[in-house]
Amino acid sequence: MPFRYRLQKVLDFRIKKKEEQLQEVLKAKQEVDRIQRLIDDNNNEISGVIHTMRTTADFSQMDLYDKYLKHLYEKGEELEKQKQEAINILEEEKAKLVEREKEVKVLEKHKEKALETYKEEEKILENKQLSEVAVQKYYRKTKEKKEEELNEN
Repeated sequence: MPFRYRLQKVLDFRIKKKEEQLQEVLKAKQEVDRIQRLIDDNNNEISGVIHTMRTTADFSQMDLYDKYLKHLYEKGEELEKQKQEAINILEEEKAKLVEREKEVKVLEKHKEKALETYKEEEKILENKQLSEVAVQKYYRKTKEKKEEELNEN
């Protein structure tokens, strides 16, 4: 009889949950990367506005540039807050992934031990059968010898 792990459905379910959690981690990582790109774009725009303000701006437009820069800095601060929240979510998702991986490893180790136990039991059964065969052969040979001895006498 081939080996059949009795908790295979549970193991498959946990593997599926681990893979789903891995997808969640990837989504959270993508969100952090997206926000970082927005921050980089905002910083580039700030640099461009400062460069434009210094090189080509009239003194009459300085107030508008200052207001726009203030808006960009506030936007940058908000993006940093969003990034920190996204990083926190990413860390939570990673922690959940680690937990799922532990759950899978526990069952995989259990499965390995069950397989080893199964192999040992199969080996014992095989040895028992071989022993029985050997006993039957011995009994048959001794019976044949006795019959030969009786036939000779």
